[in-house]
Amino acid sequence: MNLIQIFLRTEVQTALCSAFEQGKILENIGICTQVSFVRYMQGRRTLGKDPKLFIKDLWFEKVPVRIYQPKAPSASQRRGVVFFHGGGWIFGSLETHEELCRFLARESESVVVSVGYRLAPEHKYPAAYEDCLNTTLHFLQHLQHYGVDPARVTVCGDSAGGNLAAAVSQTLAGSSDLPRLRAQILIYPGLQALDFNLPSYQQNRGVPLLFRERAAFYMLQYLNGNAAKLEEVLEGSHIPVDVKLKYRKWVSPDNIPEEFKVRGYKPRVLLDCTTEVYETVKRFCEPNLCPLLAEDTVIQQLPESFILTCEYDVLRDDGLLYKKRLEDNGVPVTWYHLQDGFHGIINSFNSDWFSFPAGKRGLENIVNFLRSL
Repeated sequence: MNLIQIFLRTEVQTALCSAFEQGKILENIGICTQVSFVRYMQGRRTLGKDPKLFIKDLWFEKVPVRIYQPKAPSASQRRGVVFFHGGGWIFGSLETHEELCRFLARESESVVVSVGYRLAPEHKYPAAYEDCLNTTLHFLQHLQHYGVDPARVTVCGDSAGGNLAAAVSQTLAGSSDLPRLRAQILIYPGLQALDFNLPSYQQNRGVPLLFRERAAFYMLQYLNGNAAKLEEVLEGSHIPVDVKLKYRKWVSPDNIPEEFKVRGYKPRVLLDCTTEVYETVKRFCEPNLCPLLAEDTVIQQLPESFILTCEYDVLRDDGLLYKKRLEDNGVPVTWYHLQDGFHGIINSFNSDWFSFPAGKRGLENIVNFLRSL
């Protein structure tokens, strides 16, 4: 175990898990649910006015959004960024990603729309996806109200938000009656649920901020509103072998470069599953939930892409696999890999109690990509 992993296991894990532990205690004594408490703790911090931004809360198609517009006059129409926050589809809000969205708006001189989509387990798939799609459609139809250039609109998201950004981008790829998306920015996205034993899942299974078991747990909560069949999902006995073989050309350790297997990887035997188990998770094969499974005809129409991955992240290989799919289908990809990064690092770029240079470095690369559009 290297120094990064040791530090994460102590400082970061202790601080982050505190809210979860306190929430579990409150749930056990009947005061509130663990989820409610963690959401409350995440949303406590509020920022004051920003001297460089107009910030306004609105509703797009019954979905709360927060719009960040640079105050400085612009000689031309600005870029537009539709941002979907992370949090495993269960946590996260307009507040948790407030500072990040302010930074993106200020530094890239873009109009940023942050989307407060519905959360699981109260609202199961496809609620979050539908909210993100509908708000994006609304924005694309009203760009003139915000001074946004129709040729420079990007969707962006981190973690679960990266999943949603990829799904929205795929849905809009073939649209001819709306402005075409200029780009998609996927920050350590989770893009598939067929294989939780890829190299990165094995190597980083116990590395904060996202454990392997938690990643599967969140996906099941989003899909079904519960985590039933978690063990089957983790061991890989939730998808029939014939279905796995169908998608093996896209979801396979064979498509991961060898340099990402040097920290230890053991190939797994394909396990079959029962009809009863598959019935509960078969929607994992829908691209709106798992964008890595979209057909080539869809992938080929996607806009220029930026993908950020972190070495110490169970979702690293989802990003690597999607990068390969995009490149194989002729889509321009800018890939930035944080060799010293971990899941969630971007949102800690300016934290009061722990901050990492890699997070700031990754964010600066995202801003540079936006400014190039």
